[in-house]
Amino acid sequence: MGDAAGIGPEIIVRALAGGEAGRCVVVGDVGVLRRAVRQCGLLTPVAVLDEPTDAAPPDCVPVWQPPGLPPGLAEAPMGVVQAAAGGAAARCIEAAAALALDGRAAALVTAPIHKEALAAAGVPYPGHTEMLQALAGGPPVRMMLANPELRVVLVTIHVALKRAIELLDFDAVLSTLRITQAAARAWGLERPRIAVAGLNPHAGEGGLFGDEERRFIAPAIAAAVAEGIDARGPFAPDTVFMRARSAPDHPGEFDVVVAMTHDHGLIPVKYLGVDDGVNVTLGLPFVRTSPDHGTAFDIAGRGGADAGSLRAAIRMARALAR
Repeated sequence: MGDAAGIGPEIIVRALAGGEAGRCVVVGDVGVLRRAVRQCGLLTPVAVLDEPTDAAPPDCVPVWQPPGLPPGLAEAPMGVVQAAAGGAAARCIEAAAALALDGRAAALVTAPIHKEALAAAGVPYPGHTEMLQALAGGPPVRMMLANPELRVVLVTIHVALKRAIELLDFDAVLSTLRITQAAARAWGLERPRIAVAGLNPHAGEGGLFGDEERRFIAPAIAAAVAEGIDARGPFAPDTVFMRARSAPDHPGEFDVVVAMTHDHGLIPVKYLGVDDGVNVTLGLPFVRTSPDHGTAFDIAGRGGADAGSLRAAIRMARALAR
């Protein structure tokens, strides 16, 4: 369900109204989802499921409410950081991940959460990726953001930039290339073309602007190539995304780009538009996707949030789970 005070419930009911999303079950608060239906001006009924695998009537929003959600969520204010909403979002993530780990769900699609609300609730994770990694037993995972034009996988994610640079090393880059290769093969790309973006301007310009490329990024690429991975680079981060971008009249030179830090990789994808953008967690033992935007507290509760990115996340989850 995501954060109850954000646009997550609204985009969920919009995406599921009329059954266009296919067989989906919402793990969330029944009252919050009914409020979202009213906020969006919809007439779609909310069906309450006793068990998440129960059959639901057609043309409804089927909701399974896990135990342990705080009371009164549907009466809480919209667009405000609240510990109760953060705690409820975390509880829904835990319950949904358990379904996926038990094989009772084919994939997990997560609506946006608010990191401050999670922290206010005492949740010790900065976001979905880290929390799902812990719930799955700690496998190495990576974040990928994708749209029809560009796929980007990140070596580091939700940490301060200074800390991200400290976390970069040979093993982190090589592990990311291995995870990317395995995930791309699962999508049907037997030998994906992986471009690696450098960390520094001009990929270091031979050491003039930094030596990370020479010290560990290039060696990690060489090690990946020795394992049979089609990895290339490091390339200047200000041009590699243009080279990888696929357009109707200009196919991309690469299938995916590996970027060293969060904003290095995500700014190019989000600049192309969030309507079709999808966040995918690579390395989990189940499929997990999400829209590539946040809780949008500034417009929450007005009923006008665009569900395009969530619909794209549902489509991708269904395709990857086959």
